[in-house]
Amino acid sequence: MIATHYIYWLIIVLMMSGLYIVLSHGHLLKKLIGLNVFQAAVFLLYVSFGKVAGGTAPIVAPGIETYSHPLPAVLVLTAIVVGMATTSLGLALAVRIFREYGTLEEDEAIVAEASEHTAA
Repeated sequence: MIATHYIYWLIIVLMMSGLYIVLSHGHLLKKLIGLNVFQAAVFLLYVSFGKVAGGTAPIVAPGIETYSHPLPAVLVLTAIVVGMATTSLGLALAVRIFREYGTLEEDEAIVAEASEHTAA
């Protein structure tokens, strides 16, 4: 079973790698990179769901009986746009946090924020 579904195992490894990067690092840019790795794994998962063995593009033609499903590709295109918007927003927030606190480390920014509130 593992040999026949190896692509799913590779996608799971890629997903878990992205999740690990997001959860284990305190640097905000590393978290964004981990989020993008996770998103790429989800894109691959959607595309792999749409592939049918022996299937062709969903164009009706005589003599073709098996088609690959086009919906996962459409979902991936939409998800890519949403992913780029998420990454852009994350980078804009990272720039703003760096300008405000002088660091991109999550723990240092939280400490700086707490010290500002206690000083005020």
